[in-house]
Amino acid sequence: MHKTGAIVLVGPMGVGKTTIGKKLAKRLQLPFLDTDALITKEHGAIPTIFQEYGETKFREFEEASVLKAIAEPAVVATGGGAILSEHTRAALGEAKVVYLSTDGKHMASRLAGGNRPLLKDGVADWRRIYESRRALYEQVADVTVDTSGSPLKTLVEEIATRLEEIV
Repeated sequence: MHKTGAIVLVGPMGVGKTTIGKKLAKRLQLPFLDTDALITKEHGAIPTIFQEYGETKFREFEEASVLKAIAEPAVVATGGGAILSEHTRAALGEAKVVYLSTDGKHMASRLAGGNRPLLKDGVADWRRIYESRRALYEQVADVTVDTSGSPLKTLVEEIATRLEEIV
């Protein structure tokens, strides 16, 4: 199967998809797109979307933003729940997908002060959500990289090297 030029980062909330994505895009000389930013630009703040329209509507917006983002060569950071959509998971078959996994030890500090609608009970909610989605991340991934404790530069180089191995 021929893959598009899109490189899509999937993984749990707070794992570093946006931060790693920006550095990876620079390293690979590709544009960077963040699907949460695309949603916010088009529909307003994510917490407001959840509050006013609910999670189902947000997931519709998310699916549309992922499909738009992966249509062209770019590094794309997705929201943690983007893989919940069967349609999105199918579409990701056309892209190179990197699953950023983690042991979760640094999540409390990464999630502190954030405004994430699904994390009412902080790390406990994060762990429950991650465990419920882990199999979907693994299902769509061409490459899995453990982000736990590795410096950003090392992660970006590892991802770039592993991507070269994908046909």
